[in-house]
Amino acid sequence: MLKVENLCVSYGAVKALRNISIEVPEGSIVALVGANGAGKTSLLSAISGLVPYEGTITYAGEPLPKRSHEIVAKGLVHVPEGRRIFANLTVYENLMAGAYTAWDKNGIKENLDRVYQLFPRLKNRETQYAGTLSGGERQMLAIGRALMSRPRMLLVDEPSLGLAPLLVSQVLDLIVQVNKQGVTILLVDQNARKSLQIADYAYVLQQGKIVKEGRGQDLLNDEAVQIAYLGGRKKESDNCTA
Repeated sequence: MLKVENLCVSYGAVKALRNISIEVPEGSIVALVGANGAGKTSLLSAISGLVPYEGTITYAGEPLPKRSHEIVAKGLVHVPEGRRIFANLTVYENLMAGAYTAWDKNGIKENLDRVYQLFPRLKNRETQYAGTLSGGERQMLAIGRALMSRPRMLLVDEPSLGLAPLLVSQVLDLIVQVNKQGVTILLVDQNARKSLQIADYAYVLQQGKIVKEGRGQDLLNDEAVQIAYLGGRKKESDNCTA
C-alpha cells in the first residue's frame, strides 16, 4: 500500500534520514523501532507532508501528494506525537474536526458510531472538554479523530508516550482492533517490545538509516535488538579456568 524509496530528510546541515526505503503492505501493522533521534518521527512527518524530502513515496500505486490536506483526502492520516487534541473543545467537537474532509452527513454519522463502538469511553464523555480527559482518553480521542475521515491507513506516532504501563497495553491493543477493521498501520512507539509483538513487520532505524528489518517476532527474538532496545543484557563470558 505504501512504498518509500531512497527518502532523505535534512534540517539545514543535519541529515535526519538517509536513503530510507520501506514498504507497508495493505492490512498490515508495520513498526519503526529506534532510539530517540533515530529519525522515526521525521519519516512519518515526511510521509504526511509536514517536512520536505528527497526521494519517492507511492501510496496505493500512485505518487503520494506532498500537501497534507491532499494526503488526508487520499485516506492516509497522521496521529501525531503528543495527541494535539483541541483542549478547549468538547470530545464531540474534536471528533467532528476530524471529519472536515467528509461531506456526507450519513457517512459522518456512521463514522462517529464506529468510533464510539471502538472507544465507548468517548461516547460517555462526548460533552466533556477534551482538556479534562486523562492521558489514555486523550490518546483514544486522537485516534478516534483520525478515524472520522475513514482512513485506509494511519501513521501513529508514540501513542503510549507518558502513559502508565497498564494503559500502554490498552492503547496498543486498541490499535490492533483498528487494524482488524481494515486499517493499515505504520507505528512508532517507545515501547519497542509491545510494538514488535503486534507488528507483522518492522524496521530498526539508527542515526537516520535502516540497520535491520524483519518480521516483528523475529526482531523480538534478535539478540542485538534485545540488547539495544528491549532491555536485554549481553552474555558475560566465563573467564574462569578452574
